[in-house]
Amino acid sequence: MPCAEEISSVKPTATSHEPAQAGSTHRASRSARPDRVTVAVYAADPVLRVGVVQQLRQRPEIDLLADADAERAQVSLVVVDTVDDDVATLLHRLRHNTATRTGLVIGTLGSGALQRVIECGVAAVVRRVEADQDQLLHMVLAIANGEGVLPGDLLGTLLTHVGNLQRSALDPRGLSLSTLTTREADMLRLVSEGLDTAEIARKTAYSERTVKNVLHEIITRLQLRNRAHAVGYALRNGLI
Repeated sequence: MPCAEEISSVKPTATSHEPAQAGSTHRASRSARPDRVTVAVYAADPVLRVGVVQQLRQRPEIDLLADADAERAQVSLVVVDTVDDDVATLLHRLRHNTATRTGLVIGTLGSGALQRVIECGVAAVVRRVEADQDQLLHMVLAIANGEGVLPGDLLGTLLTHVGNLQRSALDPRGLSLSTLTTREADMLRLVSEGLDTAEIARKTAYSERTVKNVLHEIITRLQLRNRAHAVGYALRNGLI
């Protein structure tokens, strides 16, 4: 889903997502120390904003920036309930700020929204229910070090999505990412259903010798051990 590029130049307002206002924040040009990570917090909900700011303010590794210096932050944290068009616009704007990398602290995030925020350049995602002080610090330091952070279930979703994209891009003629032909995939699918060589031959109208040769070719080419290993490999990679 696009990131609303046509409105990417719009600045956050008090009714959208502004960087955190906090009494302890200060201008980077005056007191930011090189051994501290400069952070700007964006949130439409003042309660969400204060919660994150209060937790980060206690950490000596963090230097929270005031609004005027937000564009200079090494890390920008966007704190929201869900990803809507306003949030996508903000994420898109932050993506084009070369000084900062973005993390998202979010209430709920489905697979479609995950794809959207990744396309908008988000480097790390933490669910709000898990965003205690230690988790927020881990997230900020990881982002500052050029790393990514995702909950385990979302990482699995992302990897599945990327795998599907790869197969779509590399499979215009019916060949899979691992070069299984349609006949090979059909035979492996029948193996996964518990059919033996004779039953597969009857189902596919091939001779038993052909079935054996096809399955042997798959196992040899993909450097697998046996039919069960071939089925497991095909299932893990979404080939059958």
